[in-house]
Amino acid sequence: MLRKPFSSRVEQLRKLLKQQGLDALLVTNGLNVTYLTGFQGDSSNLLVAKNKLTLVSDTRFETQIRDECPGLDCEIRDAQTTTLALTCKLVQAARVASLGIEADNLTKASYDELAAQLPAGLLVDSRGLIEQLRAVKDREEQEKIRRSIRVNERAFEVLRARLVPSASECQLAFDLEHQMRQFGASQAAFKPIIASGPRSALPHAIPSRHVVGESPFLLVDWGSLVEGYASDLTRVLILGKAPAKYRKIYEVVREAQERAIAMIRPGVTLKEVDRAARGLIEAAGFGKYFGHGLGHGIGLQVHELPFLSPIRDGHLQPGMVVTVEPGIYLPDFGGVRIEDNVLVTPEGHELLSTLPRDYEAMQVQIN
Repeated sequence: MLRKPFSSRVEQLRKLLKQQGLDALLVTNGLNVTYLTGFQGDSSNLLVAKNKLTLVSDTRFETQIRDECPGLDCEIRDAQTTTLALTCKLVQAARVASLGIEADNLTKASYDELAAQLPAGLLVDSRGLIEQLRAVKDREEQEKIRRSIRVNERAFEVLRARLVPSASECQLAFDLEHQMRQFGASQAAFKPIIASGPRSALPHAIPSRHVVGESPFLLVDWGSLVEGYASDLTRVLILGKAPAKYRKIYEVVREAQERAIAMIRPGVTLKEVDRAARGLIEAAGFGKYFGHGLGHGIGLQVHELPFLSPIRDGHLQPGMVVTVEPGIYLPDFGGVRIEDNVLVTPEGHELLSTLPRDYEAMQVQIN
């Protein structure tokens, strides 16, 4: 028997499978395997049937599975077979009539191999079932995200305190990731985005050798991975006397974010939250310079359900954790993005990140 919360997650999934009319689900997405079992290895499949749960792995992970997933039924392959071939044998032995697959994760080659070894019509596209469950975080997940955010914020404060004009974007990205690890992250949740001056107009700028002291503003977007869970924040540091135009777009973005955060509560649509920020940015004349969605869920992945966007359907639910990150990006001038992490609570919302956002607080004197 799996320990909680993993056993509870499996039972929730089985209810979804019953609603879908499926006898079983083949889980091939490694993060979904981790979500359901706690196993953090790779190259393994999980077969979720009505009354049976089996992890298919290989000899490299035997000890790890025993330590991470006590009580989990396992089938361990040797070098004479493949994980997929052993999986097919288990599916056939289970005599399932309909097998859901994660079609957005399974390669065509793997699908073809499954289809060749299993009865025709057995495989059913069942993408997104586990992702639906992952969108709502239980208390344990929420606490891990909180710890990830704290690590993120401490690393940023060190970066800010040590900032010197001669530092390059690349150097700062390296130092920031080092600080995340120093404070307890297993790794960065994604490659830090450090962009100064006009390069801050690139939403996903790759850190360059550009010296940050040559520009009056610096965009920092960074995330930590702590106990498998991500955080994702963005701040802009004002390093000198920035043009009045820059402060103007900063204040528009800040107000847009505040309006969107104020909208967050159970039952509100994803589109409504996006619209709260996007409408203000459009009214200020910068609509065409905000081209991405307002935010996304965070958890085992940096980007996961739900997505705050003008094209996404759905409603906020208690337990969801989302980013709220409006931005304005003016080519050849510069960009502003302010990003925070927000928990949807039964009564409304909780702002999980604590770094200041007002313009004055983002001013830094560097020598």
